[in-house]
Amino acid sequence: MALFAAGLATFGLLYCTQPLMPEFSKDYGVSAATAALSLSLTTGVLAFAMLFAGGLSDAWGRKTVMTASLLSSALLVLLTALVPDWHTLLLLRALLGLTLSGLPAVAMTYLSEEMHSDSIGLGMGLYISGNAIGGMGGRLVAGVLAEFVGWRIGVATVGAIGLISGIVFWYSLPPSRHHVRQPFHLGALMGRFAAAFRDAGLPWLFAEGFLLLGAFVTLYNYIGYRLLAPPYGLNQAVVGAIFSVYLIGTFSSAWMGHLAGKLGRRKVLWTAFALMLAGLALTVTRPLALIVLGIVAITFGFFGGHSIASSWVGRRAGNNKAQASSLYLFAYYMGSSLAGASGGLFYASHGWNGVAVFVGALIVAGLLIALRLYRLPPLVSPSKPETEPPIPQ
Repeated sequence: MALFAAGLATFGLLYCTQPLMPEFSKDYGVSAATAALSLSLTTGVLAFAMLFAGGLSDAWGRKTVMTASLLSSALLVLLTALVPDWHTLLLLRALLGLTLSGLPAVAMTYLSEEMHSDSIGLGMGLYISGNAIGGMGGRLVAGVLAEFVGWRIGVATVGAIGLISGIVFWYSLPPSRHHVRQPFHLGALMGRFAAAFRDAGLPWLFAEGFLLLGAFVTLYNYIGYRLLAPPYGLNQAVVGAIFSVYLIGTFSSAWMGHLAGKLGRRKVLWTAFALMLAGLALTVTRPLALIVLGIVAITFGFFGGHSIASSWVGRRAGNNKAQASSLYLFAYYMGSSLAGASGGLFYASHGWNGVAVFVGALIVAGLLIALRLYRLPPLVSPSKPETEPPIPQ
């Protein structure tokens, strides 16, 4: 229950501004690319901070770091609903990336330390389910409420839900019983990070994380601008409701992950990028039904690809799982930050077709890397399970 509440809060707080970017453009008079900074700044700071949050939890304790992360993040989002100017909003969103980093970087380690091996699959599944529902719910609540009572009430509601979830987490999560606190040593941490780059496959999998989330977030950042404008003229509530297709990810991540376990990750990963590319092609057509179908296909492919790539990282990382997972998540969120912001430049210069070309280039690059990984020599380790839980997104 505690980890489900944590996942729900973390990704609701993180992504609640994504459907509001057109509202920010209108209220603050900023471009689409500038409005995208409300998410890109957060994920950029989050990416760097996550590299060190795990080490800090070694010294300060798992529950202490995760609880402080959740409660401070919820308070920052509540403050965001009150800010009068754009630059203060961006400052709070950047601080949110710093405070949020303490949960996703530590939660998986806590689960592996504290839960019995027979139950860890269920515990990880509940946490990832909370991630998916929180990511969708934060977008949906903020987007729909923005249409009827304004974006500030929408953001405040998400912040309040995050605060309640943080309190539930605080009271219900058992203290660590198997963690022994250790001093934080930056040099040793850097050495473990460097070891991950000596593997033949891990750096390419980190790149896949960058490209997957970069393409996915860029699509969702700017599709609202297209659908709010003529000839569609949808309102903010309807555009916000489109984010409900995010729930498809709860199915596709499990289904494609299972398929990869049966057939092999190298044989399935490329299909996720191919599906995303087909979905992107649908978004440049005119009929609204085809555009929505394209969003569904991209969402399905993204979650499936992320599930496969992240579990493959765990498979190849050996004794450096924590550091390899941190590096994968670093690349993953940097994709959101850099590509998500850059897509706005293409939207400003060439509209949705420009965004589609940019996203298409990211997906094609991911497809080429997936085909290269197809030829990667497999690891032979009978003592290891064939499948491992994916890194939570």
